[in-house]
Amino acid sequence: MNFRKFALAVFTAIVCSTSLTGCGKAAEEGLSPIAKIGEKAFVEPLLSASGRQSCSSCHAPETGHAAANALAVQLGGANLDQSGLRNSQSLRYLVKNTAFYFDADGTPTGGFFWDGRADTLALQAAGPLLGAREMANPDKASVVARIARTSWANEFRAAFGKNILEDVDQAFDKLTLALAQYQIEDAAFNAYTSKYDAYLRNETGLSVQEARGLALFNDPNKGNCASCHTSAKGSDGAHPLFTDYTYDNLGLPRNMEIPANLDANYFDLGLCGRADLNARFDLCGAFKVPSLRNVALRKTYFHNSAFKSLKDAVTFYVQRDTNPEKWYPLNSDGTVNKFNDLLIAQRGNVNTTEAPYNRLIGDVPALSDAEVDDVIVFLRTLTDGWSRANGLQ
Repeated sequence: MNFRKFALAVFTAIVCSTSLTGCGKAAEEGLSPIAKIGEKAFVEPLLSASGRQSCSSCHAPETGHAAANALAVQLGGANLDQSGLRNSQSLRYLVKNTAFYFDADGTPTGGFFWDGRADTLALQAAGPLLGAREMANPDKASVVARIARTSWANEFRAAFGKNILEDVDQAFDKLTLALAQYQIEDAAFNAYTSKYDAYLRNETGLSVQEARGLALFNDPNKGNCASCHTSAKGSDGAHPLFTDYTYDNLGLPRNMEIPANLDANYFDLGLCGRADLNARFDLCGAFKVPSLRNVALRKTYFHNSAFKSLKDAVTFYVQRDTNPEKWYPLNSDGTVNKFNDLLIAQRGNVNTTEAPYNRLIGDVPALSDAEVDDVIVFLRTLTDGWSRANGLQ
């Protein structure tokens, strides 16, 4: 068993062993009691300092549990007046993710958040609860005190012990465990109900344009998307998650809609912004490769919400190097300020060797405009909830 599978097995075993019903029974009979607490906590605004923000505020079902709006970053804080620093990621299909590690080739892999700093779903849930720009609780005790004021406080006590709220650390850990268990058990987070899933089950076919888009998506000399966003079934027959859990440096344009970026000295360093990796200069600017499942539902794209349409996002991939003037501002001398969301000394970290990034100014892009449209049509087949009956062909 490799490290990734081992870590998943251990995490699942820990979560299931603390569930009152066990994961197997939960799958058969609906959410376990612990997962039901997580479900209520996920939509509970009373857990925030403002009393007006919940997990679902930034991770809405209608957008695949990503941000519900086209803001570059979401507002949080005690008065909901603090701007975040990164786009809210989708929470779907994370159950097979693992703790952060470097693989045998030294490639950073796994972890939760854009920089992989949390090792489990539970630790990921803890971050926003205590984040000054998010739910803004000053400490765990404040969160536990807020649990006591919810309508489901007695259910929390019934699940974890009548005196659980008197032990701050234990109560906080049980809350984050419940949020993790909810994401593990609730089918909405791991549905596999897209048209592409039906296609892989031989329940439907792809249209001519969808098939063209898939071929371009996979072609290493064209889109080459599948090199990071895996599209084939696993060796065990598992359906793909459209991510390989690794990190990439795309050299995105700086998004001035993020208030922090108004400070010319501020840069989001990605992996090397972590305290444990701040000596890894080569990792500066690298961010997690997200799953592309439900990507057509999202309102903004990439960690800095650089683009607000799937068309722009895909076109950027193939025209970043052939037509940089379309994406980056000009310097005073008229040259293009390429990769301007990185310090000049870090711009050499940007991926410029793999297709479609291995082209130069004036070269023909790896995908034509019509081919970009084909890829987008294919990406729409990754949206959960497809069925012949609802007319989504």
